[in-house]
Amino acid sequence: MCKVRCVLVIAVLLLNNVCISRVVLPHVPDIMHPPIPEDADIDADLIDQLHDQDPEVRPGLFQGDMAMENDIYKYWRIGLRKDIFPEKLWLNKTVPYVISPLYDVTDYVTIYRAIRTINFMTCVKFIPWNGKVSDYLLIWPIKYPAGCWSFVGRKGGSQILSLQPPTDRSTNCLGNEGRAIHELMHALGIFHEHSRWDRDRYVKIHPENIVPRYKSNFQKQSPENTSFSFEYDFDSIMHYGKNYFSIGSGKPTITPKVSGVKKLGQRKGMSVLDCLKLNDLYGCLDNPKTRRKYFSICKFLGISS
Repeated sequence: MCKVRCVLVIAVLLLNNVCISRVVLPHVPDIMHPPIPEDADIDADLIDQLHDQDPEVRPGLFQGDMAMENDIYKYWRIGLRKDIFPEKLWLNKTVPYVISPLYDVTDYVTIYRAIRTINFMTCVKFIPWNGKVSDYLLIWPIKYPAGCWSFVGRKGGSQILSLQPPTDRSTNCLGNEGRAIHELMHALGIFHEHSRWDRDRYVKIHPENIVPRYKSNFQKQSPENTSFSFEYDFDSIMHYGKNYFSIGSGKPTITPKVSGVKKLGQRKGMSVLDCLKLNDLYGCLDNPKTRRKYFSICKFLGISS
C-alpha cells in the first residue's frame, strides 16, 4: 500500500511540474483585498479579531469565505440561477486550474484529492490549465486574508481560490480534502446551506451570540433559491458549523430545530445532496442516462447521517 501511495504522489507531482513548466503564471501578491459587498455591512478592518475562529471565518469576507462584488451580491439574493446568470457557470462544465508550486507535497495531494473527488462524483471536470484559455482557477496560499476563501461562480480571468496550508497551531484549510471541496464548490457556484430562504424551519439563528458586525452573514436568500429542488441538508459540506462567528466559547450562533440532529455540517466530503445539487446546477441530471449514473454515485458515495 505504501508503494502505491508513493507512486501516486510522485505521479501527481510530475504532472504538476509538467503543467507549470509549460505555462507562465501571473504574479500573485501575498496581500490581497478581495471584494466585500457594500450592502453587506461588513467591516474589513475587524478581520484581525477573527484569528481564533474557524479558517472559513477568518478571511472576514461575505459569510466568511466568499469574495463578492456589489453586482454579484444582488445575484446572491436569488441564488446562482443558471437560467438567469449562465455566465457565472464554467463553460462546457470544465474548470481549468493551476495549483500553486508554493504548496508542499502533502498539501498538493490533499488539493488534488478534492479535485479528483468532484471530477468523479459529477460531470464537472477540472483540467490543468494550458496557459491559453482566459478563464481559469488559480489555487494559491494567500497570506492576507488568511484562511479558506473563494469567489462564487466563474468570475472571469485568473480567479483566486485561497487555501491556507497547515501550521504548527492548526491544520487550517488542508487537514483533509473537505475544506478544499467546500471552496471548490463555491467557485462552481454553490452557496452556504444556512442561507436558504426556508432555513428557519430547520435551524435557529442566535443573533445575540454573533459578533455584531458580522450578523449580515446570517442573512437568507430569496425564495427563488435554486436549492429548493432538494430538502434542507444538515449534512452539507456547505453548512455553517454551530459556532461560526460566535462571540465566545459555548455561545452557538446556529442550532438545529429538528430533533435528532446533533451536528450541523461537516468538512469531510460532499453529502448526498451536495453531490446532487452540483450535478443539477451543471445539467448533469438532464440526460436520463447520466441522471441514473450520477444519482447512483451521489447515493453511494455521498455523506449521509
